[in-house]
Amino acid sequence: MNILKRVKHTEKLQRRIRNLIIILTIICLTPLCEKSRVLSGAHSTNAYAGKELLCVIELENERFGAHGLDADFNYRLINEFAAANHCYATIITANREDNYLDSLRHGKADLVITYRDSLQGLGILSDIDSRTSWVINSAQPQQFRQLNSWIAHMRASGRINDLRNTFRKQNLHKMAENGIKSSNISPYDHIIRKHAKTLGWDWRMVAAVVYQESGFSISSRSPRGAQGLMQVMPQTGAYYGISDLLDPEQNIIAGVSHLKRLQKMFSKYEMTQEELVRFTLAAYNAGEGRIIDCRNLAESQGLDCNSWSEVVKVIPSMREDSILENENVRLGKFYGYETINYIENVTSHYEAICQICPTSL
Repeated sequence: MNILKRVKHTEKLQRRIRNLIIILTIICLTPLCEKSRVLSGAHSTNAYAGKELLCVIELENERFGAHGLDADFNYRLINEFAAANHCYATIITANREDNYLDSLRHGKADLVITYRDSLQGLGILSDIDSRTSWVINSAQPQQFRQLNSWIAHMRASGRINDLRNTFRKQNLHKMAENGIKSSNISPYDHIIRKHAKTLGWDWRMVAAVVYQESGFSISSRSPRGAQGLMQVMPQTGAYYGISDLLDPEQNIIAGVSHLKRLQKMFSKYEMTQEELVRFTLAAYNAGEGRIIDCRNLAESQGLDCNSWSEVVKVIPSMREDSILENENVRLGKFYGYETINYIENVTSHYEAICQICPTSL
């Protein structure tokens, strides 16, 4: 009898092992979007398939973005979730005064990325990392389990860690000083390279502009309302047919298109390519009207208006009240030191990038 019991026990154990092997095999071979269903309780349907999700990167806390390109990292991760689960994501960044957690509670938003601690009535997913929390309404248990399982898989696979390493802030000048060589300087090099060709510039110069404008952060926003990687104003983006300035490529398309238009405007004057770039950058920063005023004033004083170093000489006088009476100046006073510094900074960034990436290819 004891022998029979042992045999039956052994057979039962073997069946359990076989079943476990089958389950593990299914998990390993199942596509990513299906895998989350298996891990979350073998749901037969994808809770997100075909849905349009409103995802909010909540920038309420000052720490958000202080340690890395947090918004960029989460933007990419949200898009990967949407692709894997066959849904559509509209992603926005929240202003400080907005409270999208309330919108989440009332079903007007689907996902909020935040650092806030007051999350009563909301389901907190597995922390993405030590700084970031994804929050979903706990009244949607199936979606909660599916998204949580997907995040767990992404963490276990190492993808989250890979993305976090991709979206790290870089100090280009320290890299150059330390003699670091690399073919990449940002997560957006491939986009910058692609669209710099349409401008006819060395891609590293466009990268220097992006670094000056935003530090390669898509969530950058100026007090004047300029947004994204190249700090494009909404009305400027609209002029070039771009509405989603948070999208990295769309923002770069708008910024490069604007640079292209400004460059074309100045290309009718007799100046070197280096001077053409400087005047284009100056107009990108200050507006073409301001730079035309500076050029006209310089020319009226016998200076070479096709040389930026000569035009800079009249900028101090542009701050004086007397400039309001000058017929060569249409837009009034101009506090142009920001623009002078802007060109110096972009040039410095470009030189640092050239040290890091010695080839423009």
